[in-house]
Amino acid sequence: MSSSSLINIVRSKFLEAIRSVVPPQKWKILVVDDYSQKLLGSVLKQFDVLEENVTQIENISQYREPQPGFEAMYLLMPTTQNVERIIREFRGPEMQYAGAHLFFIEGLAEPLFQELVSSPAKDHLRTLQELFLNFNALEAQTFSLNAPEYFFNIYSPPRSENGYQAARNRLEEDLRFASKTITNVCISLNENPYIRYYVPYNHPPLGPLKPNASTRPPPPSEGSARWRTNLARGNDARAYEAVENDYVTKLLAFMVQKNLDEHQKTDPEFGKNDSRPRSTLIITDRAMDMITPFLHEFTYQAMANDLLPIEDGKKYTYKFQSSVGAYEDKTAILSDSDNVWTEVRHMHMREAIDKLMADFNKFLEENAVFKGDEAANLNDMKEMLANLPQYQEQREKFSLHLNMAQECMGIFERDKLPLVANVEQNCATGVTAEGKSPKHLVEEMVPLLDSREVVNANKARIIALYVQFRDGVPEEDRRRLYQHARLGLADQDAINALALMGVRITRGPSDRDTKKKLKQKPADDDYELSRYKPLLKTVVEEHVASKLDTSLFPYVKDAPSAAPAASSRSTTPVQTTSLRSQKPAWHRAARPNAGNESRGRLLVFMAGGMTYSEIREMYQLSNSLNKDIYIGSTHTLTPRQFVDDLKVVSLGGVGSRAIPNGLRETGERRPFQQYYDAKYYTQDAPKPQPQRQAPGKSSTPSPMLKAPKLTSTSSQNSTYSTASNTEEKKKKKGLFRF
Repeated sequence: MSSSSLINIVRSKFLEAIRSVVPPQKWKILVVDDYSQKLLGSVLKQFDVLEENVTQIENISQYREPQPGFEAMYLLMPTTQNVERIIREFRGPEMQYAGAHLFFIEGLAEPLFQELVSSPAKDHLRTLQELFLNFNALEAQTFSLNAPEYFFNIYSPPRSENGYQAARNRLEEDLRFASKTITNVCISLNENPYIRYYVPYNHPPLGPLKPNASTRPPPPSEGSARWRTNLARGNDARAYEAVENDYVTKLLAFMVQKNLDEHQKTDPEFGKNDSRPRSTLIITDRAMDMITPFLHEFTYQAMANDLLPIEDGKKYTYKFQSSVGAYEDKTAILSDSDNVWTEVRHMHMREAIDKLMADFNKFLEENAVFKGDEAANLNDMKEMLANLPQYQEQREKFSLHLNMAQECMGIFERDKLPLVANVEQNCATGVTAEGKSPKHLVEEMVPLLDSREVVNANKARIIALYVQFRDGVPEEDRRRLYQHARLGLADQDAINALALMGVRITRGPSDRDTKKKLKQKPADDDYELSRYKPLLKTVVEEHVASKLDTSLFPYVKDAPSAAPAASSRSTTPVQTTSLRSQKPAWHRAARPNAGNESRGRLLVFMAGGMTYSEIREMYQLSNSLNKDIYIGSTHTLTPRQFVDDLKVVSLGGVGSRAIPNGLRETGERRPFQQYYDAKYYTQDAPKPQPQRQAPGKSSTPSPMLKAPKLTSTSSQNSTYSTASNTEEKKKKKGLFRF
């Protein structure tokens, strides 16, 4: 991976922080919370951490015996609870550690900073640094909040007529947290970008709610898609008046701009780079393109995540044939560390299989013991893999992707996906593979809806695409389609819920076609079943070509043509009132050397979920446009997950995997908020499980976190001598799992 890889940047910043702590006795203790533990473990293995003179890794939420002979590095979220814990540990006659080096994952709120520096712990603090790493780097150019709950908060209607203001407040709270995450990505990349946001042409505004009973839209009995969308956006126009031009993408864009402006006040050098032009951040939402999430994709990563039981886009369990011939369940991690995966994941499945075969035969050629042998197909490859016990690592990689490819192709044939995908592509593009209008679309579609060999989930996807192709259908026609497909009420609800996303599903005889300002450009593709390209590709291409409509994607602040020169942007005076800048060891994050390439950068954030096909397009555009393009979202979704979410979006997410009990009422906390500090819009560690016990009483610290206690520098050095350092750390490998 290049130096501009998000994974490399996060890993390097974590290692730089750990290495910067050099206590007099050399060894240090690392203290984490559950949230920082996950972020750290996503880019570094435990052995990598222990290699940096870390003798123990402890959890701040659990009981820990005092070790006043050693200094500790705290790697935490900057929450009220964590700050109070740190203060408690350095108050009183018995100190928890000899000193504390504080590294916060997120920016520390000024009130919490003041609480720290005015506490008894102040004299024991050696370092205070903000890392701004509060985001999940999924891939080299992909990041996420890992918060699928946000989908329901953006698109679900309030549960009651009195719930609109609460829904609005809840959404703003979520957007503040999302804006922090996006800001962290920008800071990590040392980019202070121009910001553009999508103006939804078919969505009503979402704004502060003010009592006004004079404006009343059509009642719900008239089936108005605009009324239902208005309801979904938390805006009861029957009783309230919304402020014009206020919606999710705009709110989020202005929040990010505010965060970046505040950060630049404390760091005037932020974003300055003479080697490449200033980047741009484009903020949009899922409703911009409601075609892409329903389509069957046949590129390797997208197809595998759609058809196979891959957990969180990473974990896949399959049958692996061991060297003795027995089959066993094996769980593989699909990540950027798998070079086979990164090379083929964006290829069409046919090309991916050809690539796997070519690489496998090349591997055989390079090993003389197999000279003369060659695999002609996947079955040959499968048989030959069983005879490679001495090449375990390479054998496992080929076996994994062979299994995935075979499973995908089996489902492709079994579920009649060639026929299904042909209808999907005709609906999505509005033309056949020959470039003509699909005049016989219904005749092609109905046999698939009637067929018992086509699963209901695929039938629902076909109907959803057909409704969008027709820009809405009469209710009687939609009812007949449901009958042909024999859809249950849940699948019908999923299609009907498109109205909550701004899609017109019901069409009257006098209704005209919706004039869409953003349309997909005709795409040249060698594969008939892959003709449609996500709208996000069009947006990025038009932006780079300076052709993107500014009424559809306006700028928050200055536009490139009107922007002041770099020298004038850097004249913001440094704030000198805070102790942050008065004490040299207490500083903000060092500016990252995040790739010195001269090629420009572009960041894209899609609220409400991004698809693997959109991720693929950003990688491919990076190559064709010679730019580093990063894409992020609230979460990554698959078509299967998207349909499931649509089934319950009108219920506020009740019954969903993300939030089974639905959106919270006022004061109620959702699952993802178990680490959430609402006061400062950061995330918090859980409350301590066992209470602090008096000296002499027995305790039961977690065996996963507890390492042997070291009481003095001499005993520590003897335990971690140069000769035994690596072996000792290997023994501790099972004590702490990321």
